[in-house]
This record gives sequence, C-alpha cells and structure tokens, in this order.
Amino acid sequence: MSKLFAFSGSDDFCPGGSIYPNRKESSLFFYPNQDVYFPPCKRCRISSPFVFAGGKFEQKKPSIEILPDECLFEIFRQLPGGQERSTCACVSKRWLTLVSNIRRDEINDNKTTQASDLEYESTDKKGGVSSEDVDSDVEGDGYLSRSLDGKKATDVRLASIAVGTASRGGLGKLFIRGSKSRYGVTTVGLRAISRGCPSLRVLSLWNLSSVGDEGLCEIANGCHQLEKLDLCHCPSITDKSLLAVAKGCTNLTNLTIEGCANIGNEGLQAIARSCPNLKYVSIKDCPLVGDQGVASLLSSASYSLTKVKLQALSITDVSLAIIGHYGKAVTDLSLTSLPNVSEKGFWVMGNGHGLQKLKSFTVTSCRGATDLGLEAVGKSCPNLKQLCLSKCPFLSDKGLSSLAKAASSLECLQLEECHRITQFGFFCSLINCGAKLKVISFANCLGIKDLNSGLPPLSPCESLRSLSIHNCPGFGDASLFALGKLCPHLQHVELCGLHGITDAGVLPLLESCEAGLLKVNLSGCVNLSDKVVQTISNLHGWTLELLNLNGCKISDASLVAIGENCQLLTDLDISKCTITDSGIAALAYFNPINLQILSVSGCSMVSDKSLPSLGKLGETLLGLNLQQCKAISSRAVELLTEQLWRSSGMICYYFLSLKMGVGFFMAEFP
Repeated sequence: MSKLFAFSGSDDFCPGGSIYPNRKESSLFFYPNQDVYFPPCKRCRISSPFVFAGGKFEQKKPSIEILPDECLFEIFRQLPGGQERSTCACVSKRWLTLVSNIRRDEINDNKTTQASDLEYESTDKKGGVSSEDVDSDVEGDGYLSRSLDGKKATDVRLASIAVGTASRGGLGKLFIRGSKSRYGVTTVGLRAISRGCPSLRVLSLWNLSSVGDEGLCEIANGCHQLEKLDLCHCPSITDKSLLAVAKGCTNLTNLTIEGCANIGNEGLQAIARSCPNLKYVSIKDCPLVGDQGVASLLSSASYSLTKVKLQALSITDVSLAIIGHYGKAVTDLSLTSLPNVSEKGFWVMGNGHGLQKLKSFTVTSCRGATDLGLEAVGKSCPNLKQLCLSKCPFLSDKGLSSLAKAASSLECLQLEECHRITQFGFFCSLINCGAKLKVISFANCLGIKDLNSGLPPLSPCESLRSLSIHNCPGFGDASLFALGKLCPHLQHVELCGLHGITDAGVLPLLESCEAGLLKVNLSGCVNLSDKVVQTISNLHGWTLELLNLNGCKISDASLVAIGENCQLLTDLDISKCTITDSGIAALAYFNPINLQILSVSGCSMVSDKSLPSLGKLGETLLGLNLQQCKAISSRAVELLTEQLWRSSGMICYYFLSLKMGVGFFMAEFP
C-alpha cells in the first residue's frame, strides 16, 4: 500500500525530513484550513479542481458563476452582437440582469474597424464592399410592440424584452397594465428598458403603484425618441417625472395623464416649455392640475395642439378663455365634469374666435353648458362637424335650435340625457342644422313627448342618412309619422327601447325611405309585429345588411319573409322572440342568404330539432348565439359544434350554465 494512504498521522510523512528545505514553502503544497489537495503551482483565484469528500478525492468542475458581476458584465459587453447577448441572458436571472443593464453606448462594438478592414481588402480585390461581408445585426429601430398585463407585468419580463428585442428590430411600443402582485414592475424593470430600448416611442403605464419618479426618470434619460406617454393611475409619479421627460424627450407629441394625484401644474409647465411638437393632450382626474398648467400647454403649443381632453379637473373659466384664444390648431375638444366652469367660460371661449379649425366638440356633465354659452361656440366654429352634448341640464329647446342654426357645417348631432329638450327642440334642430347633417342621435332624453300640434312647418331634410332614438319613452307614433315626411333618404334606422311606438308609426317611416335601408335596429320595441318585418323585407330586402328584432313580437312568418327577400343580410338578431323550430327551418331552406352572425338567445321554443337547420346555416356563419335556449340540450350543442368544425373550420367557445341555458360563440379560425 502506498505510504500516502497508509499514513496514520503519528509517523513522519517523509522519514528523510521535509521535502522543502525552507518550511515556509510548505504553504505551496497545502492550503491552511482547507481539506483539498492541490499540486505546487501558481496561486489561482478559482476553486480547486479536487475536493476531498467521503474519504476520497473528487474532481470538481470549475464554474464561471464564481466570477464577480464586474467581470461578467465586461464579458457580455465584448460580445459581437445582440443575438449572442440574448443567448447569454437565457442562462439565469443573474445573467439576464447583467445583460439588461448594458447601455447601447457601453457595448464594445468593433463593427466600424471591421468594416474599414473589409472595405480596404475588398477594394483591392473587387473594387467595392459586399453587403454580406459586414455584420448586419439590427440594433433597435423601434419596430416591435410588447404588452404586459396583470401578473405578467414583472421586472424579469421587462428585462427579457429589453434584451430580446434589441437584435430583432428594437422595441418601439410598450404597454404595461399592472396588478396588485408584489412581484410587479418597479424601477429595476424600467431601468432595463431605458438601457436596452433607446428606440422606444410609445410607453403606456396603467395601475402601477410601485413605479415612482426614479423609474420614469430612467426612461426619460435613456429613451430620447419617446413620442407618446400614457400615465394612468400611477400615484407615486410626481412632477419630478414630467420635468425629466420634458428635458429628455423633446419629441413628445401625445401626453395622457389620468388618476395621477401627485402631478400638478409644474410638470405640465415643463412639458409646455420643452415639447413644441405636442399634438394630443388628455388630462383626467388630477386634483393638482389647475388653470396654470392647462394655460401653459395651450399657449405654448398654440400652432401644433390639435386634440384636447379635460375631465374632472378643478380648472375655471380662465382655462376655457385660454382655449378659445390660443386653440388655433385644435380640431377635437372634449370637456367633461368641470364643476368650476360657468356659463361665462363657454361664452368667452366662443367669443375668443380662436377655434376656427374645431371639427368635433364634446361636452359632458358641465353645468356651464347653457343656451348662451353653446350658441357662442356654435357661431365661432365655422368648421364644426360633430357635436356631442351629454348630461347638460340647462340646455333647452331655444339653445339647441340656435346652436344648430349657427353651426352651418354640422354633420353629426348627438344628445344624451338632456332632459329639457322636447319634441319641439328635436324637430327644430333637425330643420335648422342645414344641408350637411347626416347623423342625428337622441338617447335617454326624458323630456321628449309626442306633440300633435305646435310643430313648425316641416321641409325635407335631404342630407340625413342615420336616425337613432334610444330609450326616449315619450317618442311615439306621431313623431315617427313626421319623420317619415322629413327624412326620405335614411339608410340607418335605430329605434331602441321605444315602448310607445307601434306598426302604425313605423310603417310610414319605412315606406318613405327611398334609397333602401342598410341597417335596421328595432330592439326593445315590444309592440311591433310581423307586419313591420314583412314591410322591411319587401321594400328593403335588396339592400338590407343588418336587422335587430330583439324582444319584438314576431313569429315564424317574419323568418319566412326574411329568407325569401333578404339575400344580402349578414347580421340577424331574433333573440327573445316567439319563433319556433319551423322558423329556423324556413330560414335555412331559403339559404342562399349569406348570414354571418345569428342570435336566437332566449328563444324558449327552439329545440334540438333545429340543429340540422343550424348546421346548414353554419356553412356561412361566423358567430352563433344560443344562450338561454333551454330546450336545446348540451349534448346537441356538442354534436352541432363538431359538425360546424368539420364543415367550416371554426373554433367554438362554450358558455354552459344550468340557470342561463346553453350557448356558444364561434370565431373564424386564424
């Protein structure tokens, strides 16, 4: 046995004395306090290749993981291209973190030197440089978009995006919708984006309570090409972030701030000073934003700002006066829930004569939107084409009529929950809007009631193409009869939730439409019968594309008329109607109609017997709704699903419920 392994510990290892004349050199053989064997050699910083364990020596493979971060960082920085760095980032989270923290300008790129050498060599041989000889690794031109939602929004994923997109076109758009997870996005993730994605142009941050000024400042310092910034419900972000954005992102064109309680006037003033190309501004529910911030944005971007949305702010009449004077380029203006703005503010805005290019104007829940103020706006906006007024309690018939007369270019008029508007105001606006009005819509206006007398002389409104009346309970047959004489060229008709109308009022309107109706929505009109559907089918079946009869008192006779005459129909809703299996069979019998969407939800008399007919209709269907059809069994739905999948190649998504019935929706296979 070798003396090395027979050594008991009490004998001398070398009987002839130490192998080293100088005992101090013995440290080269054994390391103190270390149970490893190592041959005499130069001291090394890596782990020993042999480890004594279990009574014997085992070889240990050296690992690069023992290198400090500084060394690994330098190694990754020397890699020739983004693809190599992406591959290294897949090894571990540590490597991913290191690679994602490499700035673009820190990469030791020798492409310039290599290209020069290649050019010199190629010039001697061929007289030029071949594109194949130069490394064409793409490094960030902002072509890619990424979106992270909920639990997927983490720092690790952001680091992966920063590394992975660098060599594939570069990240251009990033949308992050956070959650309450403790592993959400922080400054670390945004730092990785700022260092790896300098081509970022669009950034949207929603519901990120863990992101503060430090993270957004990193973006501002690294992403100088940023054009669109959306901050929604980020309570930790303050004016400091906007100051950094103003300094580092002077190309900013779109700014949206919503629910950020710590952003105020100072940040908006900085944006106004440094971002001359600002085109779109939307500020909502920011209590610290006042007249100073809004005035700065409007006055500084007077010739570039085209779209302005202000909602739930503490601004006063001063801001509206600034808009009216400096909004020379504004084409879209939306004012919502501004409690401190009075009638004077709207009047001054209108008389400022600065809104000459205004095309779309929306006012919601503003007590200052009175007859006087809105009339002034109408007179000073010669190019106004779309007007939407919602929840304006002080707007009356007189103001609406004057506004319609002043806005001679108006093409679309929409009113919702304006309860002081009556039937007189409705018809006056229809008559006074001029020859360009194409769309008129009234919804939930409780003041509208049928008037048999007192209406002004009616002249045809030749330009009107779309009529929509939703949930105005006082709208009845007399009004429809008058509309039949007034609007001969309607193409879209929506009469929804009007319990007071009957066949006697709807038929004259349908018979007066000369051009042929394209879309008809009569949902919720419970007093309409088969006669209306038969008239629609006979007079407009050659043009009809959409028909909604949800809740109407129609029977199988209506489906027979539809099948015979409506060859272009693509969308049919007969939910909650008294149709039976015979009606579905008739609809399938007359197919060549090209139905794509069919809803029979809540039709309790449609049973399993209709499945063969539905299977035939399924040759063209893209969507089918059978919810709350309690007479159809789950087994029948499964068989129908299999049949439709085999015949037309569709994916079926099921919604099964004992209480709600059986239904499914089909989407075209991508």
